[in-house]
Amino acid sequence: MTEVWQPVIFDKTDAAQCAALKELEQDTSLTFLDERETQRNGLRTLLPSPEQSLLEENDRWVYFPWRKTVVAVLGPTAFRHLRLDRNRNKITRSEQDSLGDLTIGIIGLSVGHAIAHTLALEGICGTLRLADFDDIELSNLNRIPASILDLGINKAVVAARRIAEIDPYLRIEIVEDGITEDTIDGFFDGLDLLVEECDSLDVKVLAREAARSRRIPVLMETSDRGLLDVERFDLEPERPVFHGVLGEIDSTGLRGLGTRDKIPIVLDQLDAALLSARMAASMVEVSETIETWPQLGGDVQLGGATVAAAVRRFGTGAHLPSGRIRIDLETHLDALASPHPTRTEELPPADGADGSPPSSFDPDDAVLDEAVLDEAVLDAARRAPSGGNSQPWTLSTDGRTVAIGIDRSRTSTLDIGFRGSCVAVGAAAFNARVAAAAQGRFFGERITDHGVEIALGERDSGNITDRRLLDGVVGRCTNRELGTAEPLDAGVAADLVAAAASEGGRAVLLTARESISVAADVLGDADRIRYLTPHLHREMFSELRWPGDPDPNRGIEVSSLGIDDADLSKLEIVKRPDVMALVDAWDTGAALGSDMRDRVLSSSALVVIVVPGSTAEHYIRGGYATENVWVTAHLRGIAVQPVSPAFLYARTPEEHQQLSMHRGEALQELNSRFRALLDITDVESIALVLRLSCAPKNGIYSRRVPVSALGSG
Repeated sequence: MTEVWQPVIFDKTDAAQCAALKELEQDTSLTFLDERETQRNGLRTLLPSPEQSLLEENDRWVYFPWRKTVVAVLGPTAFRHLRLDRNRNKITRSEQDSLGDLTIGIIGLSVGHAIAHTLALEGICGTLRLADFDDIELSNLNRIPASILDLGINKAVVAARRIAEIDPYLRIEIVEDGITEDTIDGFFDGLDLLVEECDSLDVKVLAREAARSRRIPVLMETSDRGLLDVERFDLEPERPVFHGVLGEIDSTGLRGLGTRDKIPIVLDQLDAALLSARMAASMVEVSETIETWPQLGGDVQLGGATVAAAVRRFGTGAHLPSGRIRIDLETHLDALASPHPTRTEELPPADGADGSPPSSFDPDDAVLDEAVLDEAVLDAARRAPSGGNSQPWTLSTDGRTVAIGIDRSRTSTLDIGFRGSCVAVGAAAFNARVAAAAQGRFFGERITDHGVEIALGERDSGNITDRRLLDGVVGRCTNRELGTAEPLDAGVAADLVAAAASEGGRAVLLTARESISVAADVLGDADRIRYLTPHLHREMFSELRWPGDPDPNRGIEVSSLGIDDADLSKLEIVKRPDVMALVDAWDTGAALGSDMRDRVLSSSALVVIVVPGSTAEHYIRGGYATENVWVTAHLRGIAVQPVSPAFLYARTPEEHQQLSMHRGEALQELNSRFRALLDITDVESIALVLRLSCAPKNGIYSRRVPVSALGSG
């Protein structure tokens, strides 16, 4: 007798179906389950919000005769959308749609049951065609997830019922007679892929002959040592069956073989030398102390996962050649070892990294000789900020002049035309001038396209300027902690504007919450592009220093980023190029800009240092103005963090394209929006953007290359 295995689906908007459902409702032996509201709530809370058509789709009632139960469910489109939502982004929406068109045939529903179930769970097929002539026996229940209530029922029927209870909309077809000369043509009609898991050698070969003639690929998972075979007859229609390991073989010559006669062929097909020791020893005992070769439920479940992974590749057009591989859990377990710690002990604090400003000099100390004073000027210069703490300068002195030049080997993609390096050199020159003036030795400076020369003279107490400025130079640091968005004091704002103007720059202050919000969106979007552009992403993370990393004298320590352990763990993820490549391919990653957006929104103000032109001298002047603004803010107790959007130093369409081949236009549009927000002219240039906030002092100072290593290169 043919067993019932198909659910009956009712749509109440259809009069005939509604009447049939009402008739079922009169049957007191049936159970009715209605959890639609829970399903609807689940649908409504998805991200992003589903289209209105999904929310309004008609519900259905599904009758499972073998369960004597009727269940209310969402309509087919909404049901699939919600049920498979947790597949994302292991499987994207578009991939899910593509995979949902596959018609997959499975021959043999012992191992094949786990495979069919896994394919259905993941929703990576549209139709499953199942073939098996055999019924469930008690000895099958070590590997088939059925129950004693299923004993005596056809294996394909049991699998079909179990899948229907997961997804009643998934199309299931079964062949209860298995694969024979009579059923084979109908079974293969319209198949995209065959999974072959039967025990009969003649059927194995027959199925491959049929698949090859129809150019249908074949997958087979053999439980021992996780063996997977892939035969791409769709790409290689002349390929020999079983990869040719059995030579010329024909299905007709294999019919009627007993288990003992199959063993030599099976051993040749599986490669006896590579069988697990337990399987190989068991083969010796077949028909002696055991009836047939053993299989474990866990190995069969692993096979389901393995075949599903191969199906995903096939269905999405990913790399899946013909061949054989073993996914052997025992081998992997033999290789158990302690993982390398992702976080190591902190390095000993560098100069000034212990929470106090770096050591400096006392300009009133009469015993300091000229060489020590020169070293102090250079030491002040090297404390200047620079993009990624790259310190792109050379420092030298002959006792009469301090020369600060551009180290062109320290550049990056963002440093277009060495404009960022020029800003850093200008900041270093400002510091050197402040230190020299505090000694009473500053006697002038000269700015060129290549750097700055500061003239030193004999100490002259009449030439000493405000030494408090030197305290700001020595104590200045980056503070990336979130702020409280308290309004910026008007007196502080005036001081910052004056500080920029005194050095030939212009400070544009954004203090209105609406303007800060617009800036937050622009800067957040620019950060996202930086993450998703491979070379910018690589350079960004090359700037970071984890404890134990080499080159501890340059770069930015992760401990100074102002992030908690949760965000630090996320950093381990987003630093992976393969992860960013997928996010880019999916055109997602809104969260990549959220950290920058949140920081800007927590700010009291943004101050943008603007210079009147775009020559190297203009950018160097911008460095002077930036450092004076930063030091002034520090002395007034304001936390400062530099912000470097990817477009910062780009001025032309070509330069934006140079930054990101695929997102150059987007960067240019963001740059235009930012400049419009600042109301600056096309002639003017931005030296740097500083985020100002009221935040706890973090007392973390960036590491610095020793003065002795910064000579002219």
